[in-house]
Amino acid sequence: MTTTNNFTLRFWLLLLAALAVVLWLFKPVLVPFLAGLAIAYFLEPAVTALEKRKVRRWIGALVVLSGFLFVVVAIVLLIWPMLNHQFGALINALPDYIAKIREHYLPWAQDWLARFSPEDVEKIRDAATQSTGDAVGWVSHTVKSIVSGGFALVDAIALSILTPVTAFHVLKDWGKLTKVIDQLIPRRHYAVIREQMTEIDQTLSGFLRGQAIVCVILGVVYSVGLAMNGLKYGATVGIIAGILTIIPYVGTVFGWATSVILACVQFDGDWLRISLVIAVFAIGHFFEAYVLTPRFVGNRVGLHPVWILFALISGVKLMGFTGVLIAVPTAAVIGVLVRFGVRQYKASAIYK
Repeated sequence: MTTTNNFTLRFWLLLLAALAVVLWLFKPVLVPFLAGLAIAYFLEPAVTALEKRKVRRWIGALVVLSGFLFVVVAIVLLIWPMLNHQFGALINALPDYIAKIREHYLPWAQDWLARFSPEDVEKIRDAATQSTGDAVGWVSHTVKSIVSGGFALVDAIALSILTPVTAFHVLKDWGKLTKVIDQLIPRRHYAVIREQMTEIDQTLSGFLRGQAIVCVILGVVYSVGLAMNGLKYGATVGIIAGILTIIPYVGTVFGWATSVILACVQFDGDWLRISLVIAVFAIGHFFEAYVLTPRFVGNRVGLHPVWILFALISGVKLMGFTGVLIAVPTAAVIGVLVRFGVRQYKASAIYK
């Protein structure tokens, strides 16, 4: 029995190592296929619902995927001109904004720093300079990793062709693929493995599909709220903040910080207008935490925000854009397996 268990453990470890090597070697060309797989996973419930209504699987896959691509292209065509115009205008206005910040807020900062001793001021400046440099370096490295890892070998044309083709075939053959995977599960541990795979599927579907809906709603709330307050470039900031909500805390922090800086410069001491800008994100965060996330994501997803942040940062560091695509699924798998291991440990003689 011990020999069999050792062989089984070695087999799964070797299989996991082989999979990691394959992902590492082929990470530049995997992007469109992983993106297509993610889209197929996202749309699969809709295709299954059509199949239950006696619609042939390939027709349902074609209809759902075509509708999804049409919506995505329509949104891009509608939003991109505005984003491009506002973002360009913001870049051009950035020197004036920096000059206004120095003019209006630098004296206040100097008065505040005057309360400290010269040694403390020097330490604060050194710490701020180092932190800023580290932050800029990390952002630059992240962007460079995403771009070089995602598009060094696979350009946008190949991505736009291979991704929908992959998604269509996965949607069309979803039942066959899941059947093959089911047949490969070791019979001895079939029930346990199926239970863990079901939990992984529930975790992934609950997070990805639910969080996508939350991102869209918050993007609309932020952009409309900021635009109604008269904040320049507010629509662009709101949309970007909504998209970044897929990463816990990042969307809210980015939108709040950027909007407050823009409002302080634009409204120049009008604290009512500045407070209204802050209120947009306060309301949005409250709406997200107590309405949207419980409704669309649920409380039993099992993916802690810090764990997701760690997974995404690790994915970018290790595999660039490919790592971004597999970060959340990998985090979900590890989370489910860790919870399973904890349950096994608590049920063992070691714990008792």
